[in-house]
Amino acid sequence: MAPIFIKTVLISESVDPRCKTILEENGIRVTEKQNMKKDELMAEIKDYDGLVVRSATKVTSDIINAANLKIIGRAGTGVDNVDVDAATKKGIIVMNTPSGNTISAAELTCALLMSLSRNVPQAAMSMKQGNWDRKKFMGAELYGKVLGIVGLGRIGKEVASRMQSFGMRTIGYDPITPPEVTASWGVEQMSLEQLWPQCDYITVHTPLMPSTVGLLNDETFAKCKKGVKVVNCARGGIIDEAALLRALESGQCGGAGLDVFVEEPPQNRSLVDHPNVISCPHLGASTKEAQARCGEDIALQIVDMVKGKKLVGAVSSTPLAIASFDFGTACKMSSVLCQQHHTGSMCEVRPFYTCKANKLV
Repeated sequence: MAPIFIKTVLISESVDPRCKTILEENGIRVTEKQNMKKDELMAEIKDYDGLVVRSATKVTSDIINAANLKIIGRAGTGVDNVDVDAATKKGIIVMNTPSGNTISAAELTCALLMSLSRNVPQAAMSMKQGNWDRKKFMGAELYGKVLGIVGLGRIGKEVASRMQSFGMRTIGYDPITPPEVTASWGVEQMSLEQLWPQCDYITVHTPLMPSTVGLLNDETFAKCKKGVKVVNCARGGIIDEAALLRALESGQCGGAGLDVFVEEPPQNRSLVDHPNVISCPHLGASTKEAQARCGEDIALQIVDMVKGKKLVGAVSSTPLAIASFDFGTACKMSSVLCQQHHTGSMCEVRPFYTCKANKLV
């Protein structure tokens, strides 16, 4: 691919120091400015070719249109804080680090599943209050239970392999990953209608998009086993928060582990304060290892792009439109873009270009 010239990069959030080091070692001038308000970012961004963010910076169309960016790098997986369509229209490449936080997010999911089964946080808090109440925190074994995994991408796969070691039966749904592939790592695929009534536990690992907003709602909770327990370490809004509260109050849902919320931090604390909810302040990628990987990965991906070596993690259609490819590379990129757009499944598959007769159409 043709090199893309990047001379200056703004890092607007706390990213592992390796990110800045790698970029500077490759001749890119880096400025770090955190906690900027929208108008401050709009004024600042005009001076840079690239922007590196995590999840807190909201890269809206206003910010994109005020900039002369060539690249927006997300040091992490989800890109719902970036207006990808607006970036594409301006010819800006948007890329993420799809595998950087996979293990950390999977491990937190498993921790919440185990905590829900044995009431670990509630029992620990009770002990700190001077109590010794064994009967109150009666739990249940994970062994022999059914775990439904909605979204069988990188994180869903890692969750499955870990929870199988507890003797759980893993079933799942994914519109992209073939059933024969997931079967090879022990997950039986089925439709959501078939999945809901079988699960003792459900965990979601999908991006947040129109097709996944409120995926678990009043209607779907009604189809589940009474007392089903749910976990969301993906994105707030995939589980309808009002419907979840109603299900918890009625007993239809027996407990929830939530690392993400529609509003962060949540102003409405009805779920956070519920006795059957275990909540965390969006800790899925908050490990030293994940932050190091994401910071290093995004820097290396930008450097590879600048040197014209390869383009990894692209989630917009821009790369095929602005870069110079041979036919074979273009076909591969088209496939990669489609796969990476879903960053872990349950997505709109948008093949941006199709290869026909040695042409991109």
